Amino acid sequence: MTIEKWPETYETVLRRHLPHIGEHEPLERSTPLDAAGLDSIATVQLIFDLEDAFGTEFPPDAMTESTFATAGSLWDVFALAMSEK
Repeated sequence: MTIEKWPETYETVLRRHLPHIGEHEPLERSTPLDAAGLDSIATVQLIFDLEDAFGTEFPPDAMTESTFATAGSLWDVFALAMSEK
């Protein structure tokens, strides 16, 4: 499942965990999360924050490098989890 645009809430939560992305810098589907400053500790907190914001659980089997490669790949996994709830 690929959704071209995500809710503003997703972007707001995600940006809090990306220290290398400026406030006015665009966040695109292809934005690499590691280059934007997402590290392993921030990843754990990001998952908790997204679960709280959207009232769903992140699928444990989605804890892969490819899931966290880009803003879009993470959103696709999260959107799928929400649709299956």
